[in-house]
Order: sequence, then structure tokens, then C-alpha cells
Amino acid sequence: MTVPVFEEYEPAADCGCAGCAHRRRTAAALPVRYGGHPAAHGARRALVLVTAAGVVLSCGAAEAAAAAGRGARADTAADPQPVHPQGAVGPLSGDGASVPPATPGTAPRTTTRADIIDRARKWVSAKVPYSMSTYWSDGYRQDCSGYVSMAWNLGSNEWTGSLAAYGTKIARADLQPGDMLLFHNLADPAVGSHVTIFGGWTDATHSHYLAYEQTRPNTRAATTPMAYWSDSSKYVAYRYNGLVSGTGGSGSATAFPGAGKFGPGANNAHVTRLGKLLVAQGGKRFYTTGAGPRWTAADRRATQAFQLAQGWRGKEADGIPGPDTWSLLVKGTGRKIPAGGTGGSETSAYPGKAVFKPGQSNSHVRRLGAQLVKKGYGKHYVTGPGPRWTEADRRNVEAFQRAQGWRGGAADGYPGPETWRRLFA
Repeated sequence: MTVPVFEEYEPAADCGCAGCAHRRRTAAALPVRYGGHPAAHGARRALVLVTAAGVVLSCGAAEAAAAAGRGARADTAADPQPVHPQGAVGPLSGDGASVPPATPGTAPRTTTRADIIDRARKWVSAKVPYSMSTYWSDGYRQDCSGYVSMAWNLGSNEWTGSLAAYGTKIARADLQPGDMLLFHNLADPAVGSHVTIFGGWTDATHSHYLAYEQTRPNTRAATTPMAYWSDSSKYVAYRYNGLVSGTGGSGSATAFPGAGKFGPGANNAHVTRLGKLLVAQGGKRFYTTGAGPRWTAADRRATQAFQLAQGWRGKEADGIPGPDTWSLLVKGTGRKIPAGGTGGSETSAYPGKAVFKPGQSNSHVRRLGAQLVKKGYGKHYVTGPGPRWTEADRRNVEAFQRAQGWRGGAADGYPGPETWRRLFA
């Protein structure tokens, strides 16, 4: 008779983030030295297929199963250590092991927003593979909490249940580059828990942001719905306690200096910096003598061209930089100013949702269809594309949105500002 092999059960995660789908084949309570409960230490669980003929559980196996059941106590703290830890709280590994760790409750290490983003970008550039058990050359664990530990320069590998101790809770409206968005699932930390680094808003409505995150298959920086694809309402914004010269004051390397620094009559270093940032984003043609400290019509036209390139209209594209314009320019994450013309208002400005509805017929629909075909998303067109909005247009737009990783209402087939921006990028 052939004896069946062992088969382990792996529950399906309900988090849309691949970086948080904990796939440990065996589960263990956190070691006592990292805060685990002694009653849970050493417990293991597995589903075993056995033959019906003469196979019985030994006393030792039964006791182990009972011990696993005793791991969850009714009197545990409100924030228990996870049964499937997303990496254990612990020191750095390898080359980074000599770096002294920060400790909650003591004076934190100091860092700036610029340094946090620079560290986050290094892993993005290196395409660090996701792993809960291996460590990168800097000593940090290659999962999402290890990534934020690295970006915040904590000197230790934390997990989603301990990172909040190093920060201060803030409102989402106050988020700035270098802050984090954290979801720690108290009910079951192994399911859904995740954390990202906020890199700045990517649209004027603050519905999307640039998320730096460690996820499968490797570190990425991507435009993400606020606050995340799933469990969005449960993410909490935190600001690192050791932040210096980057808390929103005038000393911040990325903070918006205020609308009063720009416009007619303005003459200061911020205007010079704005001009240089605009030139770097394709606005050189607006400046005949280069960027300078005195506000001119060239600054206004270049700023408006950049705003139009993001798909903004009306007051959002008035040529005066606001916090969103400044953030995109400083981080270099916005869409560049198109060459020629007056800033791309005819080719890149989002015309509004009203023109993409059943029964509508206009040049924007035709241009949308042509761009979909150009990008390889025109398979639903039998003829055309043409100026009249059809179901074929909607299905092609939906295919493009799904290719961005969007689901639900974000992939309804009707182009919004972000769909338009990406389609014409």
C-alpha cells in the first residue's frame, strides 16, 4: 500500500498586496526573546493525510496540537504578536548588524524626508526581491516592514505591529514624503497587514499617491489609490519621530514654501528653484535667459504647462504653483511638459468625464480611441475608433485600467484624470 504524503494547508490571503500574502508552510509563535508568550513558543501546526489502517496520533503529537491551541489566550494584549510573523522583531543581519538600533521611548535617530526617500529609492533601483527570511546587504529584512525599517533608518528589523511606536499618528491630509501608511490587522496580523512609504500626491484630488513598497516580486514605486488597493479605510498615517528639517516647516527640503512666494512681485530663491525644476521637466523653451529669482510671465507659462501636462484644468492649472505642483516637481514624479505648443493642453489635458458617456460624440473620444490602439488596447474595435462613444471604447479603456492593476470602480471603463495621464504618458 502506498502511504500518502504530508499535505499542508495554506490559507488564502484576502489582501490584494502580494507583498503581504504570508506563505509560511509552518507557523510558529514569536520567540520569547522578541516578546512572544512562553505558552505559544514551540507550537507547530500541520494538516496531515494519513491512511485509515492502523495510524494513530501519538501522545506527543496530541500535546503539540493542544499547545498550539493554547497559543491564543483570552488575556493577551490588544496587539498580540502574530502567529505567522511578518519577520520577527530583531537586529540587523550581515553587514548591517553593527549599526546600533533605535529603541521606542528613547531619543530616535534623526533623518530628513529627503534621506528617507533616497533610501527607499535605492531598493527600487536595485529591485530587491521580496522575502520574509532573507536580508539585503544593508542588513534589513526583505519584506514590507523591513523595508520601512530601512527607509526610516531604525537600525533594527521591525514588523507591522511595532512600527507605529517609532512614529506619531497624523491625518491623511497632512501626509508628506517620507511618512508611512500602516495597516496592522489586530484580528489576524498574518492576513492583510502591510505598510508603505508615502512618496507624494500624484493628482490634484489627492485620490492617488506614489507608494514606495516592498512587495512581490520586488521593491517598487507605483501610483496607488489612497490608501491602498484593499482595506484602504484601515490604513493609518504616521510620521517618523526622528524627522528633522522636514516636518513641513521652512527648513524642509521638499516642503512647499507657500503660495505667497510666487506670483507677480515675488523675488526670492524659491522662484529660482521653481524655474530650474520646470526646466528639468521640459520647460526650458519658456525661459530665454534662464531661471531667476524675479517672478516673470515665463515662470507662469512654464508652471501652467506643467500643470496641464498632469491633466489638470481650471484653477488647478492657473500657472501658480501649489503644494501638489511643488511636490511633483521636487520629486520629479510628474508628467513632463510636452515639446512644442503651449504646454500640451490639446494633447494631454484631461477634458472631463462628461465627454465620455453613451451618446457623446466629440474629438476627445476619437483621440482616446487612437491612443488606446497605439498602446495596444484596441482589440474591441470592429471599426474606428471614431468620435462617438461606444461600448467598444468602454471595454478597451477597462482593459487598459486593469493592466494598471486597478479593480472595481477604478476599472469601470470610463477614463478619469489618472487613466488619461497614464494613457498619454
